[in-house]
Amino acid sequence: MNLSRLHIEGRWFVDERGRRVILRGVNLGGDCKVPYPDGGTNFPSDFSSHREVSFIGRPFPMAEADEHFSRLRAWGFNCLRLLTTWEAVEHRGPNDYDTEYLDYYAGLCRLAGDYGFYVFVDFHQDVWSRMSGGDGAPGWLFEKVGIDYRRIADSGSAHVMQNLYDYSRGGRQEDRYPTMSWSANSRRPANGIMWTLFFAGRDFAPALTIDGENVQDYMLEHYLGAMREIARRVRDLPNVMGFDSLNEPAPGWIGQSLSYRHLGPSETNPNRAMPGLAWSPIDGLLVSHGVARSIPVLDFDPETKKAVHQRDRAINPERISIWADDRQDPFEQAGAWKLNKDGTFDVLRDNFFQRVGDRKVNFIEDYMGPFFARVAETMRAINPDWILFAELDPMSGFFGPGFPADTPPNTVNAGHWYDVVTLATKTFNPNFSLGTMTGEIAEAADELQARYQRQLGKFARMSETVNGGAPTLIGECGIPFDLNGAEAYRAFKAGDRSDTPWTPHIVALDLMYNALDTLLINSTQWNYTASNRNDLAIGDGWNQEDLSIFSRDQQTNPSDLNSGGRALAGFVRPYAQATHGTPRKMKFDRVTGLFDFTFEAAPGAEGATEIFVPHLQYPGGCEIEVIGGAAEPDLDHQRVMIRAAQAGEVRVVICRKP
Repeated sequence: MNLSRLHIEGRWFVDERGRRVILRGVNLGGDCKVPYPDGGTNFPSDFSSHREVSFIGRPFPMAEADEHFSRLRAWGFNCLRLLTTWEAVEHRGPNDYDTEYLDYYAGLCRLAGDYGFYVFVDFHQDVWSRMSGGDGAPGWLFEKVGIDYRRIADSGSAHVMQNLYDYSRGGRQEDRYPTMSWSANSRRPANGIMWTLFFAGRDFAPALTIDGENVQDYMLEHYLGAMREIARRVRDLPNVMGFDSLNEPAPGWIGQSLSYRHLGPSETNPNRAMPGLAWSPIDGLLVSHGVARSIPVLDFDPETKKAVHQRDRAINPERISIWADDRQDPFEQAGAWKLNKDGTFDVLRDNFFQRVGDRKVNFIEDYMGPFFARVAETMRAINPDWILFAELDPMSGFFGPGFPADTPPNTVNAGHWYDVVTLATKTFNPNFSLGTMTGEIAEAADELQARYQRQLGKFARMSETVNGGAPTLIGECGIPFDLNGAEAYRAFKAGDRSDTPWTPHIVALDLMYNALDTLLINSTQWNYTASNRNDLAIGDGWNQEDLSIFSRDQQTNPSDLNSGGRALAGFVRPYAQATHGTPRKMKFDRVTGLFDFTFEAAPGAEGATEIFVPHLQYPGGCEIEVIGGAAEPDLDHQRVMIRAAQAGEVRVVICRKP
């Protein structure tokens, strides 16, 4: 399939025929975070083989590509956020690139274009690396910085499933490795150290050099080097739109007071506190040096509807230092603090991470802006037309601020959005839902959808600050499928093949896509994992997450592309893929099947507007009414072409046949 290249005009993606394109895609895939075939967190590991791993086969072996690409195309997706990791490219050591993997990844991009998918390359990470409880960076970087990765988990410097999970017991283990607990690693010292060095090593660790370069320059050059290797291999593919800057970057300790613990809104930090350990940077530094600390724990209080401090937790009671014996803490070396021989410590500059000379630091402007510029410069040296899919810290969309003033041109706001309560608790009830960011309660589905629309609308408004207006593409959004104690899995295993057990999932996805439709913004849902299992210890193969829209365990009929799909009625739905004019309103009622789309046809409108019309929502066919134009149905290929009679408003109404 010959795909038209896309470019940006204001808030829209536009193809070579001048049509405004709405991208509805999926992340491919969740298990790309871990090596193939047995690198998932459902396998025990001490990470000692981190230099010898391979990621060929993630997201799937090439022999399976036709099956998976055909399925995703049949479900109406036209875009892939195709995952890779820095580790996948450069796991063996500095500048030792895995050329076989690079060829495999480029082959996937090329084949995706043949199936009609636009692709943007996502260099993925979560809480820095696999050794610190997530994925992303190669393990040898810890060695370069002076950290012994083998001590990270035992010291409490990171919360790592492979260190905590009882593999002989199996199943969900809330007592040992609670749901979504990996995310709290962003507050722990392994992340605090590595992210601060990655973004601001020149300012906060000026004496730490690696192979003659400051640690920040060294790390950034190697990250961009991995990106460059992929870019060279996909530069001429018209379906490759560009690169994600970096998945969910974290500020580390940049901008924080050395001794401040965030226990609730304060003059220092007016935002709501989140449940979990309330680390200060000095807590993290002490723990990293083998000093035992008692850290406040914030628990959610149902009465006040906020996180409150009611207990403490002892961290690193075994007094394990993560620093190699011959290496020095770069922040202590720079004069932030001092660890005395008797185990006491002195905070020498409480504002160490807040000021550089007489300048108060601003993470977005001082560090993310230059980072975006370097990523854009690197990829555009290879293809000057590529789009930058820029991401800020994942909480920025909820709390702000906006994008840096010097964000490069040709940039998309590619932030992430989830219903945080649904994601964190793996429960969903549209008739009672707490908004953790505000404390508000939704007591009906329409109230919950309104909340989704307000939150996503805030993301869209952030795009207005990007070069005078840019597209919004929600890079991740989705739901866990092991909702409400995984009751749908039990029903499926018992033989129920109806939609009934999946009703909560369908409703949750429907409300999410209704909000996206109303706002006319782009998205790539998280995620499609080809290796997914209906097993609470496995899921997507990473930290017991289970957000895949497909599972092999539910594939009862391999000849049916829909077999194995989860809650399809929630996301396989009609939408305007390409509009010859400007979309004005789009709405779909899942219950009645009514699709209502209005657009402003362009002057001299000779091209066709293309609407995806899935068999799944219209099993008996559909009736189409066009006011201001004519319809050309091609229902065998799940589409309807609309041709406007003249410039001006065109309305398309599609409904189910009885």
